[in-house]
Amino acid sequence: MRKRVVVTGMGVVAPNAHGLDNFEQALRAGASGIRFQPLLAELKFGCQIAGVPENFDAIRKSYFDNEKLMSINDNIGFASVSAVDAWKDAGFNVPESGDDNVDWDTGVVAGSGIGGMDTIAQNVVPMINEGRVRRLGSRIVEQVMNSGTSARIGGILAVGNQVTSNSSACSTGNEAIIDSLWRIRMGLAKRMIAGGSEGATPYIWGGFDSMRVMCRKFNENPTAGSRPLSASACGFVPGSGGAMLLLEDLETAIARGARIYAEVIGGAVNSGGQRMGGSMTAPNPAGVRKCIRAAVADAGINPVEVDAINGHLTATYADPIEVGNWAAALERTPDNFPFINATKSLIGHCLGAAGAIESVATVLQIFKGFIHPSINCEDVHPDIAAYAAKIPHSCIEFPDVRIIAKAGFGFGDVNSCIIYKKWEEK
Repeated sequence: MRKRVVVTGMGVVAPNAHGLDNFEQALRAGASGIRFQPLLAELKFGCQIAGVPENFDAIRKSYFDNEKLMSINDNIGFASVSAVDAWKDAGFNVPESGDDNVDWDTGVVAGSGIGGMDTIAQNVVPMINEGRVRRLGSRIVEQVMNSGTSARIGGILAVGNQVTSNSSACSTGNEAIIDSLWRIRMGLAKRMIAGGSEGATPYIWGGFDSMRVMCRKFNENPTAGSRPLSASACGFVPGSGGAMLLLEDLETAIARGARIYAEVIGGAVNSGGQRMGGSMTAPNPAGVRKCIRAAVADAGINPVEVDAINGHLTATYADPIEVGNWAAALERTPDNFPFINATKSLIGHCLGAAGAIESVATVLQIFKGFIHPSINCEDVHPDIAAYAAKIPHSCIEFPDVRIIAKAGFGFGDVNSCIIYKKWEEK
């Protein structure tokens, strides 16, 4: 019999808030974290706005000593702060550096889409090109290796179960949570810290800008730039940050009297094979629908039980297609379609961190009983006009919300879907 898995702790560093209370307030208020970025203007980017967590340098200095800060760039920092917050939120203490006790029952899956590109661009490449290899220092590798996020978290919290980093484009954060779900279900771990992060740097965003898939029309009005589900959407706004969820087997959580935010009842990942309209940059609709259906089946629920959807919804041409895929996969019509919202309207597209930050938003909505607004989509795209009544433009109090589906679709035609459910002791 597979073990049940619940969420007992969360941490978030988002463009519009740091910390659960602040993040909840920002979600309810529809507060945007998108701001003009002078550096992008200097570098002649078409898109000169982005979602970047504010005051993060001061935040990380309040968490870590100088020794640790030497190997914590933004990407690792967003992940590490979120992990510490989630760990404490779940009722655990951060061990002292000199404490040799290892928590063999807890692991980490913490991924990123691109990772420490800022460190590579600002330090590794110029210093090597200038012949200053010896000046790179002993900490450079741990900042640029993709597993630097999970490794740093593992050391801070002294965990001894699986510690790894995944990378699957915009599906990364979701997949980290699903991998952790499966590991706990199989009894291989009692707890897993799961999520994703992405640094704030033009060296990550430049490739997307050159593809002309980022928003270029709202540099003068940044908070209006991220427009999922809108007829006037013109590309995604890049974002950055991190979030971690502490997943725990139900038996262990109850035994220690943990507060339970929600239960993770289902998850699925797949690929569309880059066929049937799918490509490196576009999803195969059949693969998306198959992934959603697999997650629902794994959860053991009827599709009609889904109360709300936190979509992938990037403010590109794919949004109306995504809504259609949800309708087909859940066998729902405009009349009985669930509420659907886009956290990206508030924070931009945080790439490898997107699924994790948006999962925190999803769990908060279940735990606190509300549906946050999607902003900037008063002009709902005409292809989904029939679903307009299901897209909230202001916060909806929804104390009876029980089940929310969270999606993530990424470059490479990869898909992920998680089903979260309100914790009910019965």
